[in-house]
Amino acid sequence: MTATALHGPTLALFSRKKMISFSVPLILIAYFVYIFFSFDIAGIGDRINVNNARALVADAYSFKTHVTQDNRTGEFSVAIEGERKGEYPSGTAPDWVTLQDRPVVDLGKGHVITFGPQVRYQIPGYGTIVATPGKRGVNATFPAGEIPDYISASKNRVMVNTDAGRLTITRNRTEVFKYSYGWELFFFTLDSPYHGLGFGQLVNRAVNGEAGAIFHDIWTNRMWRHGDVAWALYETLLMAFLGTFGAALVALPLGFLAAKNFAPLKSIRFASRRVFDFLRGVDGLIWTIVLSRAFGPGPLTGALAILMTDTGSFGKMFSEALENIDDKQVEGVTSTGAKPLQRYRFGVIPQITPVLLSQVLYYLESNTRSATIIGAITGGGIGLMLTQAIGTQKDWEEVTYYIVLIIFMVMGMDTFSGWLRRRLIKGKDDR
Repeated sequence: MTATALHGPTLALFSRKKMISFSVPLILIAYFVYIFFSFDIAGIGDRINVNNARALVADAYSFKTHVTQDNRTGEFSVAIEGERKGEYPSGTAPDWVTLQDRPVVDLGKGHVITFGPQVRYQIPGYGTIVATPGKRGVNATFPAGEIPDYISASKNRVMVNTDAGRLTITRNRTEVFKYSYGWELFFFTLDSPYHGLGFGQLVNRAVNGEAGAIFHDIWTNRMWRHGDVAWALYETLLMAFLGTFGAALVALPLGFLAAKNFAPLKSIRFASRRVFDFLRGVDGLIWTIVLSRAFGPGPLTGALAILMTDTGSFGKMFSEALENIDDKQVEGVTSTGAKPLQRYRFGVIPQITPVLLSQVLYYLESNTRSATIIGAITGGGIGLMLTQAIGTQKDWEEVTYYIVLIIFMVMGMDTFSGWLRRRLIKGKDDR
C-alpha cells in the first residue's frame, strides 16, 4: 500500500484525536462552572459564622462554669457546664466566686459582676452596667455614649459577651459563663473525696490501699462516663469483628460457586455473582436502615449490616482468587489419592489464604471506622454517644473526647491488623 493511500486514514485519525483533546478541557470547564453555581460557591462567605466557629473551637478544649441566680427566688448556684451532676455543693464555689449576701464574680482583668436584685457589671474601659430584672422585663442603664457591639440589649434580655466571660440577664434568671482551659472533672466529680488532690497525693493513697476506690470513682464518673464509653468502644469493635469475619465465613463457600474452575454450570456462576453484586451494591448505611426496621436497634443490627455488604465484596474477591490458583498443586494432592474435601483443604485453601487474610484484616480495619457511623444509626457503640453529644449543642469537649478515642481505636486496629497479617502470612515480624 502506498504512502498516498495511507494519507487519508492517518489524517482522519489525527483530526479525531485533536478533536477529543480539545473537547476534554471544555467538558471539565463546563463541569466546574456548573459546580460553582449549583453549590453557590460565591455565597460561602455570607454563610460562614466566625463567632460560632470560634465558640465551637473554644468548647473543644475548655469548659464553662455557670454561675446562676434565680431572679424570682434569689437562689444561687454554681455548676460545671450548668449540669446538676457538676453542681458545687451548697456553700462552696470556685475561688473567683465570693459567696456573701450579694455574691461577686471576678472574671479577671477587672471584670467584676455583683449579683442581687440589682445586677452590676463593671467593665474596664467602659464603665458599669446596672440592670434590674423584674416582671415587666429588664430595666438596664449603660454608661453614656454609644453601646458597644459586644452588648445586646432589649426589653426582656441583656447580654454582654466579652473576652472574660458572658453575662445574660432575663426576667427570670441571671447567668454568667466563664471559660477555663482543660476538661474539668475528667477524673473525679465534685462529690468525690479525691477531687482536687494532686498526682502525688493520689499515688500515696493508692499505695495505702485506696487504689480500688480511686479507680471506682474514675470509672463511674457521672460527667464523663468512662465506664459507658469503654463499653461503647467494645460494642463498636464487636460490630466490626462479627460483621467482617461473619462475612468471610459466608463468602468463602459461595466463592467456590462463582469460580469458573469449581462451578462448571454457567447458570450457577451467574446467579452467585449477581448475588454478590446485589449485596455490595447496596451501601452499608442502607442495609443498616433496612435491618433496623426488621430487627430493631442494637449492635447486632450493625454487625449484620456490615456482614451483608462485605459478603458481596469478599465473594467477588475470593472467587477471583480461586480462579487464579495453580492447578499443579491441586493435581499433586490428587495424585496422593486425596478425596475432594482433602484436595480443597490441602491444594486450594493454602494458595488463597494470604489473599483471604490480607483482605479480611484490611476490611476489619476499615469496618472499625464504619461501625462508628453505623452505631449512630442502630443505637449502639461509640457512634451513638458521639451523636448524642453533638445533639446537645453544648458539650463539645465531650465530642472532642469521643473523636480522639475513635482515632486511637482506628490507629490501634491498624497496628494490630498489620502485625497479625505479617504473623499469619509470613510467620514472623518484619525486621
